[in-house]
Amino acid sequence: MKKISLTLLSLVFLVGFLAACAGESSGDGGGSESGDPITLYSPETPDLTKELAAKYEELYGQTVNVQYAGTNVLVNQMMAEKGSPKADVWYGGGGILPFESAVDKGIITSYIPESAEDWEVVENGIKMKHQDGYYVGTELFVLGFSYNTELVSEEEAPKTWEDLLDPKWEGKIQFPNPAASGTATLMVLSYMMQHGEEEGWEYFQALADQANSIPDSGSAPTKGVAMGEAHVAIGFDFMAYEHQTKGETVDFIVPDKTPILVNPASLVEGGPNPEGGKKFMDFMLSEEAQQILANWQHIPINPEVESQTPLNIDSLKENAVDLDIDWVNENYDRIRNEWKNKIN
Repeated sequence: MKKISLTLLSLVFLVGFLAACAGESSGDGGGSESGDPITLYSPETPDLTKELAAKYEELYGQTVNVQYAGTNVLVNQMMAEKGSPKADVWYGGGGILPFESAVDKGIITSYIPESAEDWEVVENGIKMKHQDGYYVGTELFVLGFSYNTELVSEEEAPKTWEDLLDPKWEGKIQFPNPAASGTATLMVLSYMMQHGEEEGWEYFQALADQANSIPDSGSAPTKGVAMGEAHVAIGFDFMAYEHQTKGETVDFIVPDKTPILVNPASLVEGGPNPEGGKKFMDFMLSEEAQQILANWQHIPINPEVESQTPLNIDSLKENAVDLDIDWVNENYDRIRNEWKNKIN
């Protein structure tokens, strides 16, 4: 009996030892086994990101856990998690500016899907991917003017940034607060790059005098237009077209010269499942994912997927402002802080 007990004990020990070895093996290399879950951080509309995750799970049988929060919250979270990252992929942030800033923070790493390897870094004035591969564009966002079609005709809607200062729009405009909204910070920086800071501050004081509200949220002004609280609002194109698809009386104008940005995805530095993260980034440029983005009124990058709005890459070439990204990075925080002191 003693021999049998010892043999059983040895077997139990051996099984436990092998299981432990197997656990260490699967953990080696950051949990890159294809069946391990992928964690996605995104500030984009929760229903949109959930739909993307569900399609990926359907295609590849691999779980995608989505964590939603605002861009700044997610960036701060990734900074706090640098010693032990929880996310594999970061998707979206109102364009490239948060991703450009994140490069020096050490929270994202280089990876470009094969389908984007031949892209030029800048095409038609639009930066399509990071020059060292730290992010890749998944869709296009256009900064422009939404307007309520019951209150404003297409003919009288503003066509240029200067048109917004027409006295007829006094008390009828809304735009996001650049001290809080990345969407509006982009608007300010773009204008100053073209016209200089002195003229820029004069313009934005005049624009603030025209506004009936300057909310912190980037999407709130477009919602205000949909509700009839404003005639005209500044925001991204998809915000207007989302309201339009709901049957609301909103349309969108692309200004003659305006920021047009890719909204990127990036691989998180040291994430638990880097191979899964890469595969999800590949998926984001696939026809299946791009069709989902198009169905949400975002402008797809994949040429095989048709835009569901009047806007597409070819139609926007003449409108894009060539942004000096280095200047933007150097002045982003300063301009946001100065807005609080200069504009009243």
